[in-house]
Amino acid sequence: MSSHREAPEISKDPVADSTDVYAFVSPDRPDTVTLIANYIPLQEPAGGPNFYEFGEDVLYQINIDQTGDGIPDITYQFEFQTELRSSDTFLYNTGPITSLGDTTFNRRQFYTVTKVAHGKTTVLGRNLACPPCNIGPLSTPNYDKLALEAVHAIPGGGHVFAGQRAEGFYVDLGAIFDLGDLRPFEQLHNQFGLHVFTKAAPGVNDTNQLNVHSIALQVPTSELVQKGAGLVDDSRSVIGVWTTASRNKVRLWDYDQGEDVNIGPFRQVSRLGNPLFNEVINPQGKKDLWNTLPPADDKLFASYVAHPELAALLPILYPDVFPALAALVKSGKPRADLEAILLTGLPWGIIDGFMNFTGATQADMLRLNTAIKPSKKPNIFGLLGKDLAGFPNGRRVFDDVVSIELRAIAGATYPLVDKTYVPDGAASVVTDGLGPSSVKAKYLDAFPYLGLPYSGFYNPS
Repeated sequence: MSSHREAPEISKDPVADSTDVYAFVSPDRPDTVTLIANYIPLQEPAGGPNFYEFGEDVLYQINIDQTGDGIPDITYQFEFQTELRSSDTFLYNTGPITSLGDTTFNRRQFYTVTKVAHGKTTVLGRNLACPPCNIGPLSTPNYDKLALEAVHAIPGGGHVFAGQRAEGFYVDLGAIFDLGDLRPFEQLHNQFGLHVFTKAAPGVNDTNQLNVHSIALQVPTSELVQKGAGLVDDSRSVIGVWTTASRNKVRLWDYDQGEDVNIGPFRQVSRLGNPLFNEVINPQGKKDLWNTLPPADDKLFASYVAHPELAALLPILYPDVFPALAALVKSGKPRADLEAILLTGLPWGIIDGFMNFTGATQADMLRLNTAIKPSKKPNIFGLLGKDLAGFPNGRRVFDDVVSIELRAIAGATYPLVDKTYVPDGAASVVTDGLGPSSVKAKYLDAFPYLGLPYSGFYNPS
């Protein structure tokens, strides 16, 4: 998945596991940018009696790079605290919750959001309430009202939300990690000397009807870009975005109090920029290291982008389907197209009317050109679908990032850097066979855009 359980250590620490990050010009408020960072992967809706919540001992951050050096110029920090009304009940709620202030809402979370910009720290909100998890029709009978109540205004004309949402990222996880056995693309395989004939089938969305915890922020574009920004061909209009989670350096068990005590400076344990970077690009032995470093250090991982393992595997997994890709891999030429897409952004002139280039520093970040306005007719394949407002220009909640990246790795984007290269026909159609329609909880047209979380009561068997 995009970054769910993508590294050995973070898979053991779900409350700090950043699963997806989105950055896009708000379609209903085009003078603002929406940033969404998701955590706590693969939540079964029926999660009681201890329903999912943010970690009080985790520092969550959304980072903005204005200058392309892979170091944040602006950081939005989120710190959570939990309040228990009564410790003498096993219940998360002691009756229906009809508003965030109800006394029946027993275990509540609040948070502080702080902006750190160029050395200046500003608290944007304190004691902002999170909504409860979506428990069911008796406990949370009007959940859309509760969720709306948890959207808070912040100074400067922005909004913030933190709480449970429906998982909007769709992926055929079972197929991809079964040696890339993509169901719509199945055919005669030759795996480990065994010939196996399989029949094409629709993709299966393995994240459907699961929930995540989202931190969503909508702020005026002018707060994120450098002064003078506004033109599509101006690098000042481009921002780099990634999210992180950090923990205190030392954790001790207080035997007398029966709880953990966290002390010392914060140390980063998770991060995410482009989807699937740590999941698919980085090798097993480097995944934990990558999670601890800033994007400024991603030159250490650039060779895995230039020579992606999956590009070499596709011709083996699908014999005679990717001859052009096989020849490209055999040539040893670095994948300059992937290096540009994932590590530097695309310069002006490669695609008509588009750029999201941030400079020579190789850094894994979502790069959003804020001067490109939302599409009137969005295409889920983003730039590959001639939609300049879609991935890899930032990332919208409905973009088909799995298919886009599969096609790029398969060679569909190599002509951007070598016009003599003719991609295999399969490169432009390879897919895991899913789209937004595979997500049961529909995306919203307004902030926070991800759908309402699935109810535990209605969780399918």
